[in-house]
Amino acid sequence: MDTQTPQLHFRPDPVDPDLGDLRVKSRDFASLFFTGLTGVATWLIIALLAVILGNILYHGWDTLSWRFITSNSDEDMFDVNRAGVLPMIVGTTARIFLMTLFVLPIGVITAIYLTEYAKRTTVLTRIIRGAVNNLAGVPSIVFGLFGLGFFISFVGGSMDQFLRAENADPLWGKPAILWASLTLAVMTLPVMIVATEESLRAIPPGLREGSLALGATKLQTIWKIVLPQALPGILTGGILSVSRAAGEVAPILFTGAAYYMSGYPRALTDQFMDLGYHVYILSTQSPNIEQTRPILYSTVLVLLLLTFTLNFVAILIRARMRRQMRALH
Repeated sequence: MDTQTPQLHFRPDPVDPDLGDLRVKSRDFASLFFTGLTGVATWLIIALLAVILGNILYHGWDTLSWRFITSNSDEDMFDVNRAGVLPMIVGTTARIFLMTLFVLPIGVITAIYLTEYAKRTTVLTRIIRGAVNNLAGVPSIVFGLFGLGFFISFVGGSMDQFLRAENADPLWGKPAILWASLTLAVMTLPVMIVATEESLRAIPPGLREGSLALGATKLQTIWKIVLPQALPGILTGGILSVSRAAGEVAPILFTGAAYYMSGYPRALTDQFMDLGYHVYILSTQSPNIEQTRPILYSTVLVLLLLTFTLNFVAILIRARMRRQMRALH
């Protein structure tokens, strides 16, 4: 006897057209609200930046002149008619250049190891990543004290004992542009490592696999394939490092910045004058703050122009490298 299974037919409940329109309108309103909120936040940041730059330009443009940029404060750094910032420009540029020379190779090598060689689950890799993350959150004044204790007292003092034991005057164990640059390099190292890691991870794995399949070693693949492709991102990390280090005062306060110098730093063991430290001196040591205010604003304006110039040059170099890579492809 054949039995047939009864077939059940389910009919969907009718959808209320008014309810569907209400849901669509609700989603449209939420989307519009959050779009407007993000737009307001963006324009608020731009407005704050415009107010800050406008205030500096308004108060510092009258004092800014070619004589102010290309002269030295031989007699009185607090006198508007005699003040000059050329030694500060030279010192700031020199310590940024030295810092970049130190932080670029160390940051790139560390990022290559973490990305290409280290296993993410090992204890050593976790310790290194934890150290990098913690280093990024250390206040800048702590780096200044670290540079004073480690680079000047320990490294520099040890070099004087081994190399200049017969001379009582310290050469390496005193504040110098070398130790200030190394301190800034340690401070900006997390920025360089993270930016380089992100750039290396953006390289398609197929490029590495194709190079290895053609017989290249891992080192040859990294040197010939990966690094050239990641170079624009590495330069981005360098730009961020320069931007952070250009205006820092606390790390160089104890490690190399001088209150006043009659000349320029000529050796790695010399102290230097700095724009950021000069701003600190003008705002705290001036006998007449109202008289010094125009010099203060002009010095800040010069510091901003120097930072923007260095970043602009790095951006041009990065853009040129990107065009060359696109032409090769």
